[in-house]
Amino acid sequence: MNSSNDYKWIRVEHSGGIDKLILNRPDSLNAIDSHMAAEITEYFEKLQRNETVRVVVMSGAGKHFCSGFDLADANHISNGLEQGLRMQRDMARLVLCMRRCTQPIIALVHGAAAGAGFALALAADVRYAAPDAQMNVAMIKIGLTGCDMGISYFLPRAVGMSNAAELMMTGRWLYANRALQIGLLSEVVPFEELSQVGEKLAQEMIATSPVGLRLTKEGLNFSQDAGSLDMVIALEDRAQVLAIGEYMREGVAAFKERRTANFKSKK
Repeated sequence: MNSSNDYKWIRVEHSGGIDKLILNRPDSLNAIDSHMAAEITEYFEKLQRNETVRVVVMSGAGKHFCSGFDLADANHISNGLEQGLRMQRDMARLVLCMRRCTQPIIALVHGAAAGAGFALALAADVRYAAPDAQMNVAMIKIGLTGCDMGISYFLPRAVGMSNAAELMMTGRWLYANRALQIGLLSEVVPFEELSQVGEKLAQEMIATSPVGLRLTKEGLNFSQDAGSLDMVIALEDRAQVLAIGEYMREGVAAFKERRTANFKSKK
């Protein structure tokens, strides 16, 4: 396993096509300040041009996933319109970079995922959680709106409009069991098994073809905003034709020969 020392507030460990991205401010409950936000954004921006990484597993060091925006930085936001807008756009850009990268992102949530931490979890493709996980739209609690960092986009799509409105308009805590019931989480597992569950899913993902996996994430993203079934099917047809070739030949051969397919990247 290779570890990256390029960052101060996040830790990146790479092994066999999988990056483990660890939010690394445990003494501050992994709260995001401007410096940490810049590091996460830089990581995901670079990932868009990195084909050696095929899946990202994101977690938090210490007792919490991410307790939200670090309010020690709040003065930078409330000092004036221009500065506040600049900071707001920087935080929003973080989420946009997560969604633009072609690699699936698996979030492993434990402890608090509040405010900006909740937004990070929502921007992931798959979410697993420990029983102690609790999430909320903390922004509404400090005089702001509950619409922030893509939450008003992701949350209704994940849990429905009624559940989203309840959470966004109150800042109520959403605990792991209910989050599982309403479809926000794929699974709730004991904390000591959380990393293994994330690793297992990541390994299953990288067992697929590199092109197929990337185009599946792209297709899921586009289908959420497509205006019609015809448009979705046109996008699916395009992706399938792009995927036809050597990877498909290997996949069909492996199926017929009852063996595991060997989808090694051609890069």
